[in-house]
Amino acid sequence: MNNRINPQDSPSANREYKDRLFRLVFQKKEDLLSLYNAVNGTSYDDPDDLEVNTLENALYLAMKNDLSFLIGATLNLYEHQSSFNPNMPIRGVMYFSKLYEKHIASHEINIYSSAPKRLPFPQHIVFYNGTQEEPDRLTLRLSDLFERPHTDCTPCLECLTTMLNINYGHNRALMEKCLRLKEYAIFVDTVRKYLSSDISLKISVSLAVDACIKSGILTDILTQQKTEVIQMILETFDQEKYEKAMRREGYEDGYTAGKSDGYKSGASSERDQGIRRLLSTLQELDISRETAAAKICEKYHLSGADAEIYIRKYWQED
Repeated sequence: MNNRINPQDSPSANREYKDRLFRLVFQKKEDLLSLYNAVNGTSYDDPDDLEVNTLENALYLAMKNDLSFLIGATLNLYEHQSSFNPNMPIRGVMYFSKLYEKHIASHEINIYSSAPKRLPFPQHIVFYNGTQEEPDRLTLRLSDLFERPHTDCTPCLECLTTMLNINYGHNRALMEKCLRLKEYAIFVDTVRKYLSSDISLKISVSLAVDACIKSGILTDILTQQKTEVIQMILETFDQEKYEKAMRREGYEDGYTAGKSDGYKSGASSERDQGIRRLLSTLQELDISRETAAAKICEKYHLSGADAEIYIRKYWQED
């Protein structure tokens, strides 16, 4: 029986790594500007037109978002979500109140004046790439979360949050307008594919990063900050629980605990099937024969000679 689970769906999986990675990918003004242009259909070309105003003060730690910035007359709040959250408009209105408070103070705007004051136009965009199927675009409304004392009442507050699905294969036109976003989507998709195989967590993440570098995906970050990115992903998973969930039922306990010969025989058969599936997965992922042999040696504690026997038995030659 296959008890392997997808770590993205595991309660022990901390989804924070993609949120942090999203900020890392768009940390440069030119990349953030490209994303803004793609989302809004604009053509700004000077990164200095963009003023990052993400709240970093210790007073706002509980409110910390992914990215907020001002460009032209637009105040933008960009957030990344790895799970669907219908309450994002609440977060949006709370965060915007802090941003406007900061904007009013820094520009010395007298809100008690009898003359109307102009404020930048707010936009709240959530970039979603969780595993739950969602449409390319979805509008979330703060007003939908209010309790209504009666049906014909109108709330005095509203916040519209636009959720864009950035899983690879969604919002294709948007991806083509912003190559950086497309590469980010491909990277996350690649990590998921490797994590869903029988390879250990550490090896699968490393292989995913190497595969993307080879394919020219996020090469600047993955080359210059490879160790940081890998660690960013690894530290957000519970290694022990994840690997335990990946084990085939009865295999590791039976094989390593030295139980009856009959049970060992069953465990050995289970191990053979595990090796066969792992080799099949590695081959589908275009991993070389030599690397595959090294991986099964590491995972199943095999000698080089034993690994070669399995390679000859299960590796599909062209």
